[in-house]
Amino acid sequence: MRKEKITVQSIADSLGLSRNTVSKALNGNESIPVETRNKVLKRAIELNYKQFAYVDTDSVLTKKTGTIALLTSSIPTNSHFGASLLSGLEKRVSSEGYNLSIHIVRETEIESLLLPNNFDRNKVDAIICIELFDLKYIQFIDQLDIPAIFIDGPADMMYTDMNSDMILMENEHSTFVMTKKLIDKGLHNQLGFVGDYNHCKSFNERWAGFNRALVSSHLQVNLPYCIVDEDRFICDVKWLEKRLEEMKPLPTAFICANDFIAINVMKILKSKHVKIPEDITICGFDDSPESEIVEPHLTTVHIFRDEMGIIAAELLLSRINDPDKPPQVIHIKTTPIFRNTTNVSL
Repeated sequence: MRKEKITVQSIADSLGLSRNTVSKALNGNESIPVETRNKVLKRAIELNYKQFAYVDTDSVLTKKTGTIALLTSSIPTNSHFGASLLSGLEKRVSSEGYNLSIHIVRETEIESLLLPNNFDRNKVDAIICIELFDLKYIQFIDQLDIPAIFIDGPADMMYTDMNSDMILMENEHSTFVMTKKLIDKGLHNQLGFVGDYNHCKSFNERWAGFNRALVSSHLQVNLPYCIVDEDRFICDVKWLEKRLEEMKPLPTAFICANDFIAINVMKILKSKHVKIPEDITICGFDDSPESEIVEPHLTTVHIFRDEMGIIAAELLLSRINDPDKPPQVIHIKTTPIFRNTTNVSL
């Protein structure tokens, strides 16, 4: 059977367009809207029309151009998590023709519910928020009628109240698994948590995982073994040292909200001649580069940072294309890594 010849009219008929419109689109006439041109080129490739028969779709379709604004309270490249996540995110949005502009939100702007001075909402197609944990400010961004995604967020944010998407690493289950394994080995029934569970959603979920592991093992949370004060205090090494000195006796294990806290705890205890892991087990969260450098190497939880950035970008690009779809909350898998700060072989 003879194969039907594909013509300009064939493409036009299949798309419900005029022959003239299709011809102009194929010849790159600027009077044809980008969306229409892309539709015509895609169909020409699908139908193997002449010079498009061996062409890859991505090489000919015109990508949208625009700006995606990243709002953050600190420079993301200052942290390993932020730098890795930003790398994957920027590569993905730039592949679609978007520029990524970074805006540092100052404390005064957060308190006054103001956008940064260099933020022009008329030139922004979408917003990504990283390390913004003030509930009122997040609600302000959420109501701007601009597609937005939050990477982590305030501890007291209710998912059901959001108009925007949120992406987090999986926090609760990995903390549960790490804590439960320590308990199940039979050497730990006096465990403490170090971290402000009201600081952000991730810390709150890690605290929940710690509590769930104790409850499932018929143990009670012993608050005298926990340091759950405000994050600004816990990040102060001298303050933390004083709190640890006041804690007598120490628990047999500390589950810390992140590696930064865990490593500070380790340094303080080692300076007091407390042996790790012989006297106490320490666990962190983040799998930071420092977790493999510190001695002994820190038990922690690995986060797929680059992949989180790519998934966040794809979620936001999808939101730009379909603003009315229901908001999504996505947790990206994490993996516990047991190293030398645990005093048993896991």
